[in-house]
Amino acid sequence: MTKVKICGISKVENAQAAVDAGADFVGIVFEPNSRRCVGTEEAKNIIESTEIGNRAERVLWVGVFANQSVEEVNGIVEYCGIDVVQLSGKESPQYCAQMIRPVVKVIHIGLDADQVSLTEIRNGISLYEAAGCSYMLDTFKKGVLGGTGQVFNWDIAKVLSKERLLFLAGGLNIDNVSEAISKVSPWALDVSSGVESDGQKDSGKIYAFINKIRQIDSNGA
Repeated sequence: MTKVKICGISKVENAQAAVDAGADFVGIVFEPNSRRCVGTEEAKNIIESTEIGNRAERVLWVGVFANQSVEEVNGIVEYCGIDVVQLSGKESPQYCAQMIRPVVKVIHIGLDADQVSLTEIRNGISLYEAAGCSYMLDTFKKGVLGGTGQVFNWDIAKVLSKERLLFLAGGLNIDNVSEAISKVSPWALDVSSGVESDGQKDSGKIYAFINKIRQIDSNGA
């Protein structure tokens, strides 16, 4: 089964929709420059409220950070009950190794990247894997660390997904998720802007996106 992460959650009702629809991961953004940033107390409330009476197979909460201090990240993670740390900035492998939770390191892929870029991308990934990180491929857009709504060259992801487990992010939505799964075969899909309406999370789109993935997993359609 393809794992699903709904990212950029900022309201209890949207988090509950993600959990009820069967998301494996729910992401909360703590990077202060993001329009999806959530305060620590609000994030703790979302997590605690959603865990009341939810399904037995517990969702994993992902805290999204970028270029913040080790102390700040670990403090928020411990206080809020975050399960996984996603690092979307310029964090080094040495930095990642200091996290108190498992790390997913984001590798940003430029829109003009091609197969020639594979060696460089692989070298970068191997450094983070040596530090114990999992990784995510996302679209590079200057000044934006995630939720770009843009798709990079999936030919690169297709090659890399045969070599290691990966999260695929960047411009995913209900219209292209079938192609993403058939072409890339990622371990997990990460969506943010693709389940939004007018810049806000849309519970209906969250349900539809996850249901579409489960349909594809079940019968390939």
